[in-house]
Amino acid sequence: MIKLFVGLGNPGPEYEATRHNAGFWWIDALARELKAPLSLDKNYYGQVARTTINGQTVWLLKPLTFMNLSGKSVAALARFFKIAPEEILVAHDELDIVPGQAKLKFGGSHAGHNGLRDIHAQLGSGDYWRLRLGVGHPGVKSEVIHWVLKKPSQEHRQAIEDSIARALKALPELLGSEMGKATMLIHTSVAPRPKPPRKPETE
Repeated sequence: MIKLFVGLGNPGPEYEATRHNAGFWWIDALARELKAPLSLDKNYYGQVARTTINGQTVWLLKPLTFMNLSGKSVAALARFFKIAPEEILVAHDELDIVPGQAKLKFGGSHAGHNGLRDIHAQLGSGDYWRLRLGVGHPGVKSEVIHWVLKKPSQEHRQAIEDSIARALKALPELLGSEMGKATMLIHTSVAPRPKPPRKPETE
């Protein structure tokens, strides 16, 4: 089961509404869902919540180290409480998925995501779960940094929020080690495709 839920982002009001903070949006929504308010804990370089579900301790974490040093926070908490990488889920923004969709993935490379890169390095393993929250791609590689550090359009922000809400519905499966079911729920709960415009009726 997942014992540590992590949301990635950058601290500070100037980053709060940017695409790179989609992981923060997820962990905030999860904290509300579990009624487990986050509070600053300097031992783990972030905001932390602890709750008990079905007799098992579950942790929520928002690293406040800035994205590039996310692993410092994750590894500090995971090592102290002896949480294995496969018991960790990291929610983060994903360029290769459109807004409104989310994907669950276990292991693999960091694919150039700086937050995941540091978590890989600090844990010494890539064998943890990722909740990939689609934020879309600007279409040009050189624009990626500007893209993730900008606010999404209102339409895209709503689509991302919708994907977060749907992913939360897989929480019982994530907590119950039913990762196959969780994956199906998250992957099939995609945003409805926009309907094509109706053709004008001919007389």
